[in-house]
Amino acid sequence: MGTILSLNHSRTRGNEPYEVLESAPCKRPRLSSSFYEKNPRLIPCLPDEISIQILSRIPRIHYLKLKSVSRTWKATILSAELFSLRKEMGTTEEWLYILTKVANDKLIWYALDPLARRWQRLPPMPNVSREDESRKGLAALRMWNMAGSSIRITDVIMGWLGRKDAMDRMPFCGCSVGAVDGCLYVLGGFSKASALRCAWRYNPVTNSWSESSPMSIGRAYCKTGILDDKLYAVGGVTRGHGGLTPLQSAEVFDPKTGVWSQIPSMPFTKAQVLPTAFLADLLKPIATGMTSYRGRLFVPQSLYCWPFFVDVGGEVYDPEANSWVEMPIGLGEGWPARQAGTKMSATVDGELYALDPSSSPNNAKIKVYDYLADDWKVVAEDVPIRDFTESESPYLLAGFLGKLHVITKDANQNIAVLQVYVQNHVASISAASSSSLVDPIEHAERPTESELDLWKVIATRSAPATELVSCLVLDI
Repeated sequence: MGTILSLNHSRTRGNEPYEVLESAPCKRPRLSSSFYEKNPRLIPCLPDEISIQILSRIPRIHYLKLKSVSRTWKATILSAELFSLRKEMGTTEEWLYILTKVANDKLIWYALDPLARRWQRLPPMPNVSREDESRKGLAALRMWNMAGSSIRITDVIMGWLGRKDAMDRMPFCGCSVGAVDGCLYVLGGFSKASALRCAWRYNPVTNSWSESSPMSIGRAYCKTGILDDKLYAVGGVTRGHGGLTPLQSAEVFDPKTGVWSQIPSMPFTKAQVLPTAFLADLLKPIATGMTSYRGRLFVPQSLYCWPFFVDVGGEVYDPEANSWVEMPIGLGEGWPARQAGTKMSATVDGELYALDPSSSPNNAKIKVYDYLADDWKVVAEDVPIRDFTESESPYLLAGFLGKLHVITKDANQNIAVLQVYVQNHVASISAASSSSLVDPIEHAERPTESELDLWKVIATRSAPATELVSCLVLDI
C-alpha cells in the first residue's frame, strides 16, 4: 500500500498546498491543516470506494496502528462496512484466540495471526460488581478480574456431596466461551452463592468488551456450540440447597436479535433407567462436551460419583426436529476423554477429530470419527504432548486454515501451536475397503507415514506459570 500512496502523492504534489517550516528548510514539508479540511477523503485524490478496497486487502494485524493515521481512518477501520467488504472480497482472516489462566485465577486472552505468526494480547475482561442476592451484608464480589474457568471441575463437583463450606470458599470459576457472528462470548460462571446468568462479548473490530444479553438461567461449566450462526449453551451446574445441582436444560442465543430462547432439555435417557433409587441419587448425570457436526449438536454425557466417571454415550440435538436422540454407540464409547471425564474435539472440512493422550506420557494420537462405520480411527501418532498431570487442560484442539491444530505447552513452558497433517490419512480410511483394487506400483510410490511431516510448530509464545483454558477461532 505504501507504494500506491507514494505514487499518487508524487503525481499531485505540485498542486498541493504545503506549509514549510523556516527552522528546518531541508526537512520534508508537511500538509497544512486547511488541506485536510478541503480533502476529507481517506486517501487524497482517490475515491473512498477505492480507498476502502485498499484497506480491506491489508492484513488485519496492521489495523491497530492504522487507526492512528487520522480520525477518518479510525472511523473507517472500526466500521462494519469495511469488514462486510472483506467478507465479500474473500479477504477475511482466521485468527486463533486462546484463553489462559495465570496466578490468582486471572484470565488472559491472546490472539494469534497464524499467517503473520504474530500475537496480540486482548484487553482484560471488565470488572463486574454484584451484591449477594440475600443482601446479608456481604461485600460486593469482584468477579472477572479474578476469573478462572479452569478451577478444577473435580473439586467443584465434590460440592454435590454436600461440601457447602468448600464451595463458599471458592473464587469465581466455571465460565464458558463461544464464538459466533465475528465475536467472542464469555458465559456464566459460578461465584460462591450464585450461578451467574451474565454474558460478555468481545468485538475484535473495536478490540473491546461489552455486556451482552444474559442467559435465562445461571449456569457454570456449561457446554457451548455453534450451529446455524447461533450460540447454544447446554447443561452445566447451578447451586442447590445441598450443593451443586446438574442442569439438563439448554438454550440458544441469536446474535442478530440478541435474544436467548429455550430449547428442549436433554433427556439423559440412560440416567433414567438406573436399577435403584439409591444409584439414581448417587450418580449425577453431566454433559462432558459438545461439538457441532453434520448440522447437529453432539453432546457426550457421563454419570459421575466422586472420584469416578462412567461414560453413558450421549445425545444429539437436531435443530430441524427440535428434539434429542441417542448418540451413536461407537461415537460415544470411543470418544477420548481428558481429565475429569471432559471430552474435546475439533471439526475440519466436515471431519470430526479428537486427541487421545493415553498412548504414552509425552505423546498422543489423533483420531477421526468414521461416520459410516461408527468408529474412531487413528490418523496420526506421536504428537508431542507433554505430561502435565497438574494441568486441567494440557492441550486444546482447533481447526483453522483448513487444518487441524493442537495447542499445548512445550518443554520450556511456552505456548506452542502445532499443525497436524492428517488429510492423506483420512483419505486412506475412506479407501480402505477398496485397497485390494489399487495398482501395487502406484501404491508403492505413495509416501509412507514416516516420510510425511505429520506435525510442525507454527507459532510459540512465552507463557511461564500459565495454564491453557480454552480456544476459539474467528474468521473476520
